[in-house]
Amino acid sequence: MARVVSVTKKGQATIPKDLRERYGVGDKVLVVETEEGILFKPLPMPRDEYGSLKELFPGKTAREILEEAREKDKVREEQLSRGERD
Repeated sequence: MARVVSVTKKGQATIPKDLRERYGVGDKVLVVETEEGILFKPLPMPRDEYGSLKELFPGKTAREILEEAREKDKVREEQLSRGERD
C-alpha cells in the first residue's frame, strides 16, 4: 500500500492515523535510509516494553528505585567476589 502525504516547509510529514494506530507509532520513529528511499519504523514505547515504574513500584520515586537497584548490585558483586553463589 502506498500513500501520498504532504511535507511542510519545516520537513514535517503527518503519518495517517490508521497507519499510526495499526503499527503502534508513538512520539518517535526510526528513520532508515535504504537503497529504495526512506523507511520509517515505529519505536516501541518504553512503557510498552518495560511497564510503568509507578505500577511496578507504587509509592517510590525513580531515584529510590535506582538507589535500591544499585545497592542490590553492590551486594551481589561483593558476594561474587567472595565466591558465593545463589
